[in-house]
Amino acid sequence: MVRSTRRAPEEEFDEHIIDTDITDEMSSSYIEYAYSVIYSRAIPDARDGLKPVQRRTLYTMDDLNLRPDRGHVKSARVVGEVMGRLHPHGDGAIYDALVRLVQPWSMRLPLVDGHGNFGSSDDPPAAMRYTECRMDASAVAMTASIDEDTVDFRPNYDGRETEPSVLPAALPNLLVNGASGIAVGMATNIAPHNLIEIVQALRHLIDHPGADLDDLMKFVPGPDLPTGGKIVGLDGIRDAYATGNGSFRMRATARIENVTPRRRGIVVTELPYNVGPEKVIEAIKKLVQSKKLQGISDLKNLTDRHKGLNLVIEVKSSFHPEALLDQLYRLTPMETSFGINAVALVDGQPRTLGLQEMLTVFLHHRYDVVRRRTSFRRRKAAERLHLVDGLLVAILDLDEVIQLIRGSDDRAQARTRLTSVFDLSDLQADYILDLQLGRLTKFSRLELEKEAEQLRATIDELDANLADDALLRSVVGDELDEIAQQFGTPRRTVLLEAAGQAVTAAAPMEVADDPCWVLLSATGLLARTSDDSPLGEVGRRAKHDTIVAAVRTTARAQIGLVTSAGRVRRLSVVEIPSIPPTSSAPHLQGGVPLRELVHLDDRPLTLMTFDDDGPGLALGTRAGVIKRVKPDHLSNRDEWDLMTLADGDEVVGAAPLHTGHEQLAFVTSDAQLLRFDASVVRPQGRSGGGVAGVKLADDAKVVAFGVLRDVEHAHVVSVAGSTDALPGTQTGSVKVSPMDIYPAKGRATGGVRCQRLLKGESGLILAWVGDGSPIGCATSGSPVELPEPTERRDASGVPAAQPLLAVAGPVSLLPGSHPTVQH
Repeated sequence: MVRSTRRAPEEEFDEHIIDTDITDEMSSSYIEYAYSVIYSRAIPDARDGLKPVQRRTLYTMDDLNLRPDRGHVKSARVVGEVMGRLHPHGDGAIYDALVRLVQPWSMRLPLVDGHGNFGSSDDPPAAMRYTECRMDASAVAMTASIDEDTVDFRPNYDGRETEPSVLPAALPNLLVNGASGIAVGMATNIAPHNLIEIVQALRHLIDHPGADLDDLMKFVPGPDLPTGGKIVGLDGIRDAYATGNGSFRMRATARIENVTPRRRGIVVTELPYNVGPEKVIEAIKKLVQSKKLQGISDLKNLTDRHKGLNLVIEVKSSFHPEALLDQLYRLTPMETSFGINAVALVDGQPRTLGLQEMLTVFLHHRYDVVRRRTSFRRRKAAERLHLVDGLLVAILDLDEVIQLIRGSDDRAQARTRLTSVFDLSDLQADYILDLQLGRLTKFSRLELEKEAEQLRATIDELDANLADDALLRSVVGDELDEIAQQFGTPRRTVLLEAAGQAVTAAAPMEVADDPCWVLLSATGLLARTSDDSPLGEVGRRAKHDTIVAAVRTTARAQIGLVTSAGRVRRLSVVEIPSIPPTSSAPHLQGGVPLRELVHLDDRPLTLMTFDDDGPGLALGTRAGVIKRVKPDHLSNRDEWDLMTLADGDEVVGAAPLHTGHEQLAFVTSDAQLLRFDASVVRPQGRSGGGVAGVKLADDAKVVAFGVLRDVEHAHVVSVAGSTDALPGTQTGSVKVSPMDIYPAKGRATGGVRCQRLLKGESGLILAWVGDGSPIGCATSGSPVELPEPTERRDASGVPAAQPLLAVAGPVSLLPGSHPTVQH
């Protein structure tokens, strides 16, 4: 038993002792503590994806007007405001939450813009008195329309102020930025995702409320971590999306290259989520000292603010870097696991949610926010219209109104006489009495009539949205598209079905020089076949990830990678992982991201072989320049130029010529298509800058270039939309048409129109020209269904199911050939 000392209400100074059973007291206190931790500290709300301290921080910054167009303020000021007004749990916890909202390696989309030392993945931040902060534009989207009665408010801890129970949250923060927290008896751990992919899934769920998990995973194939890297093995991701619980392996991004003229090494450019370079360096040093890891001659951390992560591991000459890299993955944090436990608050209760449930909860929240905002704006418009109608009545009989007011003894009498004579309400009468004389003009009357007309139109539109759920859902979908265009970024994390074949310590020359195909996919994966299968069979193995380039070669040969900078980079085929003969993974199983083999500052376009026979390559640039070149095989260099580009220009397409009499085709941003014979273009040396290929209108640019061998079976794909939008954020309208409906014209002319632009479409955002039937691919690697070809040259497009990452031709082409591609 315990004794609790309490004062009775009637005995102000006398003690009143109550005996309480210790079991009941401990049980009650523990439940209250657990409830407080779960609901007020550790578990995020499924609607806005924020914990209470994060929500209070963003709301306080919004209330202080610390917007992106204002200057930074001391972090200590924000922390003090949050602690004093809304969150009395200590300044350390508040500042820790604020710091996380700033860090780009913790948040896929940071919500706070920090100025100063906010730490790194290994080091803590500076004290709050040294750092400054303000809202990021993404945080403004989280709090937008909070003053329009979109969410409920509740009293703060002392009842003197109110705070929002949830933010309006225009972006799906729970999935985009993830969450982690440990409560009493439960925990949550949700991985970050790509905003564009999440918005695509939400749009699909708006149009198809009954969509199942397989449908949604076409848009959201897996997490997209802030630090990039690779995710190896997708089974655990699907389990997590289905049940809310699962795990996956994260792997660092590394490539093998010459780090000194005589020594090869491993260059690590991306680490798993929540793993810092110092942790990896410490693990490697311990393994080397204990002689569990051999073959490392030096380890350098060349990471800086401009180049990002850069760990250089020099390998001793007698060791093979591939085998050493495999050991690093097994023995160090360069490969680690992430366990998903998607627990969030739904209707005030902690629940474990799958992907579909998290998306549905967010959509229902947005429906409620938009409905409440629409009702608020409708009410405000009706109130304003009421006042404008009263003012118009007064202006029509202005002399009588003035005489009536001047003849009144006081304001109350004037109000009464206005309401009775002109049949006005008290609000209208008060508004007229408060009116300035400068508004009583003929011009003001015209303004008021125009305003009244606009208000009635606004009210009708808002009433329509409130009456029709389909219109309301359309508004939510359009706003999500705007969010994706404003804040969306390309995917950083590569998804791999399996780890690929580990490289043993055998020398590369022990690999048989068997025939094979080398494949480049739309999502940037590189792989080679393990046999000499027909290319059509290879295409079926990777049917969900469009193959944009394929060359036939042998395992010990070398090939070239052509880039948008007009350069070719040498690749050793033996270093490219071999895919299994029966792979059917969503991505090339065992394929390796291209950036692990070569460091590129530009965009990869296609693959080529170093064949001395044949007429060489054709390259088309953004500025409409065409060049034919036969690339020399410079055996003493790993990289060399194919053409000299003008400042600001880049290569948009490249493909091999087989006869020199193929057709060359350009498509421009103003929907013009030009094709002409390749024989009219004179071949040039590597230093040549090319000749004029297509005549461009003002502000137009080339969006696609390709080589056509069979015009009768070639096609054109064009996608129109807003050219100012971020690539991959808008679906656009897609048109497919046969190439033979467009007449051939002379080189350096303007071409003919290939698509009619609709209202809101400023030009073509993507196009493709090539042989065979086109194949579309989304950013996730999933296929995108293209419309049926149309014979009308000036036809407009039809809306695509989702944004296109790339379009390519069929891979079942003749040996030695490969498709052209446009990203």
